[in-house]
Amino acid sequence: MPFLSQVEQSLFQGGLTLDGLQDYLAIIHQHQIDFSDLYFQGSRHESWVLEDGIIKEGSFHIERGVGVRAITGEKTGFAYADEITPAALDAAARAARGIALAGKQHKVKAFSRTQNIALYDSADPIAAMDEVKKIELLKQADAYIRSLDSRVIQVVVSLSGVHEEILVAASDGTLAADVRPLVRFNCSVILEENGKRERGSAGGGGRHDYSVFLTTDDAGLPHSFEFAREAVRQAQVNIHAVDAPAGEMTVVLGSGWPGVLLHEAVGHGLEGDFNRKGSSAFSGKVGQPVASSLVTVVDDGTMQNRRGSLSIDDEGVPTQKTTLIENGILKGYMQDKLNARLMGQASTGNGRRESYAHLPMPRMTNTYMEAGKSDPAEIIKSVKKGIYAPNFGGGQVDITSGKFVFSASEAYLIENGEVTQAIKGATLIGNGPEAMSQISMVGNDLALDKGVGVCGKDGQSVPVGVGQPTLKIDKLTVGGTA
Repeated sequence: MPFLSQVEQSLFQGGLTLDGLQDYLAIIHQHQIDFSDLYFQGSRHESWVLEDGIIKEGSFHIERGVGVRAITGEKTGFAYADEITPAALDAAARAARGIALAGKQHKVKAFSRTQNIALYDSADPIAAMDEVKKIELLKQADAYIRSLDSRVIQVVVSLSGVHEEILVAASDGTLAADVRPLVRFNCSVILEENGKRERGSAGGGGRHDYSVFLTTDDAGLPHSFEFAREAVRQAQVNIHAVDAPAGEMTVVLGSGWPGVLLHEAVGHGLEGDFNRKGSSAFSGKVGQPVASSLVTVVDDGTMQNRRGSLSIDDEGVPTQKTTLIENGILKGYMQDKLNARLMGQASTGNGRRESYAHLPMPRMTNTYMEAGKSDPAEIIKSVKKGIYAPNFGGGQVDITSGKFVFSASEAYLIENGEVTQAIKGATLIGNGPEAMSQISMVGNDLALDKGVGVCGKDGQSVPVGVGQPTLKIDKLTVGGTA
């Protein structure tokens, strides 16, 4: 178990050992407790921001600590410490035990050590490249962006990296560890023409090191320039866009990042906690149709090097590919240990937390719709009048009603089967289950996002992936500015 020994050596201090963790779980279970766990985390974060050729921001910080959880029924006692020592762990264990209510007596099981599947390299991305090269990477992107269009008046390029080590020990016998790299590169530009300004942005990343951004394409240009070109292209499109129309119409969503609408409008509603409490639009509907028969939605934490992927979740459970909706039929929900136990189900490896100072809850990893059989060109051709939206900005959803609102950062009119004028200010308004039932064509061009997704829930943020093929939604309300 190489990760276990590596993390033990890196995180534990003052004589704390893997073998001794059962003693702290036993302290918690001196009271009648259903379940308890210890979550150790050590992480290093850095970010660099280059604005108009000058490093305007640079940060580096370290987090270390342990979170202790004690569960009885639906009630949770939780305490954490920002140091990993025997004294701090003992105090946190006793505090969590004191908060939790009495329940059934469950003994601490002997540890069964989890063997990780290698989904990503455990190397430290922060240490793998020196500061001079990181700054040069940003400056090269800045210069390249300015060479693409003389109308560029502002450029912001950023680079960030994380190296995280976690270890989970639980009363159910779980003993697992993981070493997680994560990097991201982003470009944002503003173009000005005749007093009109428009912005474009693009970026990407994943669970690897910075060297991926330096690999070259067929033209000999570094991979980071792909995001630079895309940011400029979006700004160029928007600077000539006209106001979007409003009303109910056919909408075609592009492949890849538009899957963020699926993530918000459907994905959150399929998380176990909302459904256990009956607050989701999908509650109690397993086995029933909740979408068009063309729709199959999965959550997959096992994808190689992806931003949302994890060898194990934050409860030490190996992640998996979970089919949520199959041919329009709801198959199940994403579960963590607590909600799975209360619902009489098994964890799907979706227990996630922002840090040791937060409680885990059911969260998505990489959530996407599987490919269909339609050619994307045929989907466009089938629309007499509508909207084509290949890129999205922000959005929000009400879990109980399923209603969502999303802004399109790039959109076009479809007229007589052809994509024509670029439009701006388009907002998509609808209801998740209803929108899914209106899908009449699914493309064969499944794509995942480039690696920039961040998901917020109950004040916690975690990295995620989204994706989908090109989709035709027959009826959707478009809020426009025309």
